[in-house]
Amino acid sequence: MEGRGFEYPKDTWMSNSGRIYVPSQSRDYGERGVRITILDIDSGFFGTFGHYGTDPGKLISPTSITANAEEELFICDDYTNLVNVFDVEGKFLRRWGLGGTEAGSLSGPSSISFDSDWNVLISDTRNHRIQKFSQEGKLLDIFGTEGRGEVEFNLPWGITCDSADNIYVCDWGNNRVQKLDANGKYVGEFTSAGSRPNVLNHPSSVTIINDEYLCVADWGNETVKVLDQNDNLMQELRGEAGLSKWAQDFMNTNQEEHLETRIREFGGFFRLPGRSYPTC
Repeated sequence: MEGRGFEYPKDTWMSNSGRIYVPSQSRDYGERGVRITILDIDSGFFGTFGHYGTDPGKLISPTSITANAEEELFICDDYTNLVNVFDVEGKFLRRWGLGGTEAGSLSGPSSISFDSDWNVLISDTRNHRIQKFSQEGKLLDIFGTEGRGEVEFNLPWGITCDSADNIYVCDWGNNRVQKLDANGKYVGEFTSAGSRPNVLNHPSSVTIINDEYLCVADWGNETVKVLDQNDNLMQELRGEAGLSKWAQDFMNTNQEEHLETRIREFGGFFRLPGRSYPTC
C-alpha cells in the first residue's frame, strides 16, 4: 500500500469504495504535517484532512481509525484525548471525550473498534483499561485495571472484536493479547510462547480472520504473527517495503537534493541519498 507521502503512519481503514484512510503523526505542521491521507491500493491520491491543530476538525496526534455502518470515520487522538468523527470526504462532524482518570475519561486512547451493536471500544492506554461508549460518547462499560493478571493491562494498545463480540486486546506492556468475552470476562490469552524464541514482544495491533486466526503486529520483533485460537504460531511475516510512485517521482526530479557529507579524517566525500520512508 502506497500513498502521496506518510510520516509515522499509525493505522489504516478501507471504505466500501476502496479508498484507504491513513492517519499520520508528524514532526511538521501544515499540509505535509499531521493529517489523514486518502488513497487507494493503486496509489491514487484523493487529498488530506484533519491537519494539525486543536480546533474542531483538527488533530494533534491521530492514533487509530475505524468507521461505523454509515461509514462515519472515528479517529482517536492520544494527545487531546478526543474521539473525532468525520465523513468519508473529510468533513468534520463531531467530537467527544475528556482527558483524565475518572470513569468515562481518557488518557492516551490508542485504538478503537466497534462491536456488533456498533458500540465503541477504546484502548484507554495510560489508564490501563478498556472503555465502551455509545457513538455519541456515553459511557457504557469499563474493563480492566493496571497489572499482570487476568483482565489486567499494562498499556493496552490494539483492539478488535470477533463476530461473537469477544474482545481481543494487545496488552502491550505484558507481551500478550488478552481475549475477553462481550462482558469483559477473561477467556484466554495469546503469547506465542510455544514457539520460542518467537514470543510476542510488545504487540501493538490485532485483527481476526474468519473468527479463527489472529494477525498480530508484533511491534518489538518487527513482524506480523498469525496465531490460531490455541496460540499456535501458523505463520510469521516480515514483509517488504519500497518507494511509492510519488516518492520515486520526487527522487527522479530532485537529484540535487541528495546530501553530501565531508569526512575530513579521510579527506573525501560520501554521497548519501535523501531519506525515504517505507510504506507497508
